[in-house]
Amino acid sequence: MHSNLTHRQSPTRGSPESESCSRFANLNDQGVIFLTVSSQLEIAEEKLAYSAPEFEPGLPLETTPEPRVFNPWIIALVVTMGTFMEVLDTSIANVALPHIAGSLSASQDESTWVLTSYLVANAIILPISGWISSVLGRRNFYLGSVILFTLFSACCGLAPTLAMLVIFRVLQGLAGGGLQPSVQAILADSFPGEKRGMAMAVYTIAILCAPVLGPTLGGWITDNYSWRWIFYINIPVGVLCAFFTRIVLHDPPHLVAQRAAQRGKPLQIDVPGLAFVSIGLASLEIVLDRGQELDWFGSTFITWAAITALCCAVAGIAWEFHTEKPVVNLRLLKERNFLCCCIIVLGIYTALYACTFLMPQFMQELLSYDATTAGFAVSPAGLVTMVEIPIIGWLLSRGSDARRMIALGIASMTAATWWLSLANLNVAESNLIWPRVLQVMGLGLCTVPLSTIMFRFLPPEQSSNAAGIYALVRNEGGSIGIAISSTFLERMTQTHQSYLTANITSSSLKAMQTANTLGAATSGNPANNAYAGLALLYQQVQRQATLLAYMDQYRLFTYILLCLLPLVFFLKRPPRQVGKIELDVH
Repeated sequence: MHSNLTHRQSPTRGSPESESCSRFANLNDQGVIFLTVSSQLEIAEEKLAYSAPEFEPGLPLETTPEPRVFNPWIIALVVTMGTFMEVLDTSIANVALPHIAGSLSASQDESTWVLTSYLVANAIILPISGWISSVLGRRNFYLGSVILFTLFSACCGLAPTLAMLVIFRVLQGLAGGGLQPSVQAILADSFPGEKRGMAMAVYTIAILCAPVLGPTLGGWITDNYSWRWIFYINIPVGVLCAFFTRIVLHDPPHLVAQRAAQRGKPLQIDVPGLAFVSIGLASLEIVLDRGQELDWFGSTFITWAAITALCCAVAGIAWEFHTEKPVVNLRLLKERNFLCCCIIVLGIYTALYACTFLMPQFMQELLSYDATTAGFAVSPAGLVTMVEIPIIGWLLSRGSDARRMIALGIASMTAATWWLSLANLNVAESNLIWPRVLQVMGLGLCTVPLSTIMFRFLPPEQSSNAAGIYALVRNEGGSIGIAISSTFLERMTQTHQSYLTANITSSSLKAMQTANTLGAATSGNPANNAYAGLALLYQQVQRQATLLAYMDQYRLFTYILLCLLPLVFFLKRPPRQVGKIELDVH
């Protein structure tokens, strides 16, 4: 018995619908089509069969919209903004330590933990940032880092006690430590080969100018407002960076495929490797940052920290080389180009940060400059960098040999550091500014080409791991440079003073004549002129001893830079392509 009756237009001949009707419908004399319920269901199933492959279980729908692709320069500006903010925070608090100590009722010694805690947290997160990116996704990791860094910056400004400030600085360092390596990998994936040199130039401007501007900006904010504002200024920048990052940033296809392959599988965490790396790097950073202040191995605390760092380093290296999925892929150092570039980066940043530490201190201690004037004397080098770096990126895009530029950069830094070692107590300000400008120009000639060829022969999926190791090496180079310069400056001052005073005794006729001449020029009691003269003579000896110690430091770092030059000959030359720089990873 027919359950349904429909009058409809005849279907087009040859169509699927026509074929269905021919099998399931009958016409009577009046042209009425009789369909049963089962016939209707069979027609519907046959129609759906044509699109059935789109709905196969386990296969993604072909209609999934592709994410919008933004101009890579927009992505570069957004992510570089977050990196600039994070690098700025490594140095902006330096000049505010006395104000922080006074405001929070702490000693000057206790306030230095504000710096140490941040550096320790940075050292822990840098090498493992690649592994975290592979688990969370690069976009999620970068966005989360920016949000948490902004949040903990606000908490630092609101901290009521020094202990709370140190805790928030640790959390701020952990949140922001992954920004630098993430940006390098993002730029490498966002830019085509012919434009990556310029992209890395923009990134280099940010990481070189931020440490230069940090002390000057921090001093101005602290003097005119409050030390809390050096943390509050991160809030609007962080909010803008997070907002635009969520819009413009997307994970590259190879990372999406890697995460898709791991979906549904249990998360494998290299717990021993993570423990060795975290504890070892934290202990090493404490030794480097607090060693001179606590008399190095004369302190039980520093001794145990050094032993812990050494044991964790040995155990960590052995473990990471033999485990199947290491948290820090040290096997990348087997590639010759990457290893040589890491050593060069370690050396040049050791010298750079040491000279950055020594030069303002020399100007204030021996030449009687105030802090603001000494800061402005260092600033022209940063301005020159902003002009130089884009030119270097353009030259690389034209096919220039990166190895020659690296060699020229190291030679320039070596000459500039030796130039600084020729100073005296009557040196003009320009004779300090120009060597610094030449030194930073040499640094620019090194860093951008190194960023171009460092990861050239590594697989693309290792970009985040390689960038984390690179950022760690650069930061540790800075810590080592400051530790070496501060230690040897004090020790060599004592050594030179002992040499200079060896012949200044009461039996030395010339020494006594000089003391009497200096004493006679004073306006005090004539009976005390002899003692005043000896005091003035000793003051001159101290200044000369300190000057010689500074010059010794500059010569030491000149020799270190000179030793880096032969490593350039071990760098492999990438295929030369005029107008295009092919980078696998960065």
